[in-house]
Amino acid sequence: MELLGILAFVVALLFSVMVHEFGHYLTARKFGMWVSEFFLGFGKKIWSFQRGETEFGLKAIPAGGYCKIEGMAPNDELPLGQEDRAFYKASTTKKLVVLGAGSFLHFVLGFVLLFTLFIGIGTNQVLPDISEVVPNSAAQAAGIQAGDEITSINGKKVVEWYKDVEAIRQSQGAQLTLEVDRNGELLTFVTNARLTDVDGTERYLLGIVNDVGLKRSGLVLSIKNSATVTQSFLTESVKALGKLPEKIPALWGATVRGEERDASGLVGVVGVARVSGEAVGSDKLSPMERLATFVLIVASLNIFVGVFNLLPILPLDGGHMAVAIADAIRAFFARLRGRPRPAPIDVTVLTPITMVVFVVLATLTLLLLVADVINPVILNL
Repeated sequence: MELLGILAFVVALLFSVMVHEFGHYLTARKFGMWVSEFFLGFGKKIWSFQRGETEFGLKAIPAGGYCKIEGMAPNDELPLGQEDRAFYKASTTKKLVVLGAGSFLHFVLGFVLLFTLFIGIGTNQVLPDISEVVPNSAAQAAGIQAGDEITSINGKKVVEWYKDVEAIRQSQGAQLTLEVDRNGELLTFVTNARLTDVDGTERYLLGIVNDVGLKRSGLVLSIKNSATVTQSFLTESVKALGKLPEKIPALWGATVRGEERDASGLVGVVGVARVSGEAVGSDKLSPMERLATFVLIVASLNIFVGVFNLLPILPLDGGHMAVAIADAIRAFFARLRGRPRPAPIDVTVLTPITMVVFVVLATLTLLLLVADVINPVILNL
């Protein structure tokens, strides 16, 4: 089962890459740019087909993918008559839309996965089903039994227990009318919650222990929850990237000196795949809980990758967006001075900077790979 989880993660990751590149492809074609290649993987070509002016296919190394838009730099040569379709000749708005489309679809995919989780799989919640009745409690005195399901409190239907239970906690000992489903039969009980000391805090309780399990949400609530969690993942991704430099020493210690790996520290693709495999293969989780955990991992990864790609450094999409914005600023000041629009920035001139960033990212990736293999993060799911 763990191997199945790892394979499922690899497939999900490759699908996410394809969705990212498809965003570039669709928007570039929409704006009339010339997309010559759309490949999944790198290295030697193993299969392809031609559709229109674009070659689609697979390459030997399944470590990403790319969508080749011609004319990314001013010195790129396009066939005679196609020069105006070069990327660098497009307006700034069009450039930004094409470059940002990949990350945007990562966010959309993350949202869709979360929506599927809430409406189709369910999330772990405290349920209105009673697993245990505390001896000598108000619930026992009223006749409530283990196995009962509380369907309403004071005439209000129970929808989300973690919210509806507040009617009990805030009752101040006043009379409560509970409607209970007992093996399909609806029963009504009248009781009073008792003030009870819980870890030094006094609360009004009935004396019941609820089941915990997966529960699906309705359409409107699923959309709302998906939007809330997506926003939370976006915020946490930005914070994580901001804290990335300070976490590198701990990663070095875990990799080189064998120090204990921080579960909240940096984790590479191999580490995330291992965690996914651990989740899918866990005997502590039900099949649906395994699926829910896997979907949550893939959703959070998509949102993080979407944010990461927007970093304003080459060769990432955000770096190209920064160049496009810089071009627009230069053109704006040229207009203010009554001068012609300056030539577009040639990204090939920035190749030394790009290579430095590439080496740094490659080194970090290698360090994460080694750490994930020799000193992996274990969640004990």
